[in-house]
Amino acid sequence: MSPKSKHRAPAAAPDETVQKKKVGYGGNDRSGWLALLPDSCLPYVQLARLSPPAGLCLIYFPHMFGILYAAVLQKSPLSQVLSTSAMMLGGSFFVSNAIHIWNDLIDAPLDILVERTSKRPIPRGAVSKPAALVFTATQTVGAAIFLWCLPYPLSQNVLYALPSMLTWTYYPWAKRHTSYPQLVLGFALAWGIIMGSLAMGNVPFAIGPMGYGEKPRVDVSALCLFLASILWTMIYDTVYAHLDLKDDIKAGIKSLAVLYRDQTKSLLWRMLALMTALLIVGGRTSEMGIFYFVVAVGGTATSLGLLVAKVDLNNSESCWWWFSNGFWSVGGSITAGLFAEYLYQRYQYVRN
Repeated sequence: MSPKSKHRAPAAAPDETVQKKKVGYGGNDRSGWLALLPDSCLPYVQLARLSPPAGLCLIYFPHMFGILYAAVLQKSPLSQVLSTSAMMLGGSFFVSNAIHIWNDLIDAPLDILVERTSKRPIPRGAVSKPAALVFTATQTVGAAIFLWCLPYPLSQNVLYALPSMLTWTYYPWAKRHTSYPQLVLGFALAWGIIMGSLAMGNVPFAIGPMGYGEKPRVDVSALCLFLASILWTMIYDTVYAHLDLKDDIKAGIKSLAVLYRDQTKSLLWRMLALMTALLIVGGRTSEMGIFYFVVAVGGTATSLGLLVAKVDLNNSESCWWWFSNGFWSVGGSITAGLFAEYLYQRYQYVRN
């Protein structure tokens, strides 16, 4: 750490615990319940990043945003919200497994060049590439089964899911081709808003073959939420990318962290301002109330503002602490704000 960089994450976990967590999301953790698994199974669980489940949560949050957004608009019954949320959690589980395995499969030649990822199951030889390919194929099939659960014809559901499928497939190569892999990741994750909304029977946009027979239209509020979610991902994943900045530069891996380096914080502030503006515009367009603006918008702006202000991008422990804790507060704020708004508007709807 630079002599000028005095900040450390506030009362963060001790160094040893921080290192364990970083190793865990590096795909080679053996702590907790993983220690109970037989050696033959452990590498596959590590490959799917089932512990800690940060990846699953980051995939599931946008789906919840879409579900709750549609529930607010439609004043849907609580039973429908809960059942749809459970269904999309199942789909998110298989999507998370599939994309983590696929990402590690394609990234293996790069992972071995980065200290934190060099001991992942494929680079260390615990899982062969053919076995990983079969594993990711089974998880992809599991995720695809959930498309039958959406309340529209399967062919249309596949068309709506296709942008996400293509983006997730391409993502491992993005860090080789562009300095904006965080934008690609953000699009793939934010598409969960579209799928969550569809699962509730709300079509956020109708364009061409995706129109379900409707006239071309775009829900501006849903679009704002979608774009805000992309920016959220770009913010936290850029902080995450600073964990491996030196190794990434040596290996030729591209990212916003590599592109901006010492100017990253300025970029993060601009993205936060734009994200907040999009959440406000989206809320006003869809006539959201006080719960949305205070909890979702206010909570997000405060949480991310603290992250950007406090994180020391030259300190990997600080980057990890703010990444691993910051995404919970933002995802939780948006989810809680939308849910509170839904409960209030549903109550008003039933009472009247």
